[in-house]
Amino acid sequence: MTKKWKEVLLEESLDLIRRTNAKISPIYAKEKAYIPVDMDVSPFDNSKTKKEGVERTYKGCDGYAPMFAYIGQEGYCLNVEMRKGNVHCQKGTPDFIRDTLPFAKKLTDKPLLFRLDSGNDSRDNLIIFLENETDFIIKRNPRKEKAEDWLEIAQKYGMCCEEREGKKVYLGSIPATIEMNGEERTIRKVFKVIERSISRDGQIFLIPEYEFETYWTTLDVPAHVVVSLYHDHGTCEQFHSEIKSELDLERLPSGKYETNELILHFGIFAYNLLRMIGQESLKEQDTPLKKKVKRRRIRTVIQNMITLASKLVHQGRQWKLKISSTNKWLPAFGRLYYAFF
Repeated sequence: MTKKWKEVLLEESLDLIRRTNAKISPIYAKEKAYIPVDMDVSPFDNSKTKKEGVERTYKGCDGYAPMFAYIGQEGYCLNVEMRKGNVHCQKGTPDFIRDTLPFAKKLTDKPLLFRLDSGNDSRDNLIIFLENETDFIIKRNPRKEKAEDWLEIAQKYGMCCEEREGKKVYLGSIPATIEMNGEERTIRKVFKVIERSISRDGQIFLIPEYEFETYWTTLDVPAHVVVSLYHDHGTCEQFHSEIKSELDLERLPSGKYETNELILHFGIFAYNLLRMIGQESLKEQDTPLKKKVKRRRIRTVIQNMITLASKLVHQGRQWKLKISSTNKWLPAFGRLYYAFF
């Protein structure tokens, strides 16, 4: 029963986004538009409880570690998978990607760009994306790689930029091959290597410090663009925060694992609905909030549009919602009402 409800909630959530023609904003790489799909695990702190499935997470707290997939710069939630706290972020991710791909294609015809962090640096994930002809940026897990080795590669194949005295940044890429179905596919291994000989406050180092970060990608764009696009992936941490704090879903209420899993899916449905209301409110400048933003936070939507001061009255054999004419949110509320109903 729980499995059927989860499927219904995800399908209805996507159908709601599609039927209301909610805008899904792309990102741009070399003037080509991509719809970003960000996948990430976010630990739910449920410390000091004896709930089923609560285990030690990688953040050092007891709780759950659900996996989320968001689409567009607006952050609509495409898919969610409840996981026990001690489950590694890569376990079950290939199946999660296979489930998420058709969800994303239902909402847009534009090219997709999947972004995942180093915990999901797995050959299985790369093969799934290549089989589906889908672009991706996945941060590589350095494992036992040394910064000195990458500095040597960067000096040979990269471009150097001295950002300030004592700090050199190398950017570039090298080709890499992956065997898939008996054939070899070529992708790019993008790198960013930093060499520091002087600190930002002028301290000269006896031994230079080195940092490096590398990425798997299929994008044919300059290395600095790939790095910038991946760093934008960090925005999904705000989406996590809105779900956990502003919807108050972090400490799930039940002691049963499947019940909490179902509550999380209901919460995602509510999250997408509130996100749509917030984005619709930005289409006109009729709210008292004059600061220009690209995305309305869930907390703002709840405080100003869901908990709007009103009174339900029965008059002339009709039920009416009575709102003060001096309420500054009334124009926006009326517009939103007619936009969805």
